[in-house]
Amino acid sequence: MVYSRWRRKLPAWLQVRPVELPGRGARLGEPLHTDLKALARQLAAEQRQHTRAPYALFGHSLGALVAFELAHELRALGCPAPLALFASGTAAPTRREDYDAAKWRQPSSNEALIAELRTLGGTPEEVLGNQELMSLTLPVVQADFLLCGRYDYQQRAPLSCPLHVLAGTDDRASDEQLHAWRRETLGDYSLAKFPGGHFFINGHEDQVLATLCQTLAPLRLTA
Repeated sequence: MVYSRWRRKLPAWLQVRPVELPGRGARLGEPLHTDLKALARQLAAEQRQHTRAPYALFGHSLGALVAFELAHELRALGCPAPLALFASGTAAPTRREDYDAAKWRQPSSNEALIAELRTLGGTPEEVLGNQELMSLTLPVVQADFLLCGRYDYQQRAPLSCPLHVLAGTDDRASDEQLHAWRRETLGDYSLAKFPGGHFFINGHEDQVLATLCQTLAPLRLTA
């Protein structure tokens, strides 16, 4: 939904194609994934046709890991590399020691999930307190945390595309953890920080979109 809203704010040359994951929205009837690499393989098979035109990948939080693994899976299928990979709101895959990943390897109680959502911020308290709404939402949240907790980094040849990291100044990832993304590509690397916590992309949406445009505009002329 957030990315659909971006369509109204971005220039016509930059088309937004939100990727809906299985088990959500229009794909509600499909099973939820708890294996991130299997999810990335499925998404790569579904999205490979769209790599014929110049494209970039953007993911926030768990989505950044999904985008990273998707880039590797697309490469394995022989697809062209993205113009850029934007990893937002999370530490590099090799530096997730402060994310308590081990405790999310097994299903958690609803209370634990809600407590973590409250810590992350970005979810209104009236939503967290709505039992009917949360009963629909928590299975997806549970799957998301299992995707993170069960994720095992695999050493592979670095990507070739530019890799740009976006982060909130008050989020939990340290500069060292963010800069570790640099090792994942042979291309250019940058780190842009924005005021706010984990959901800075909502509070500073215009600045985030301006960064994307400024980064991609020169690349579209040479693609």
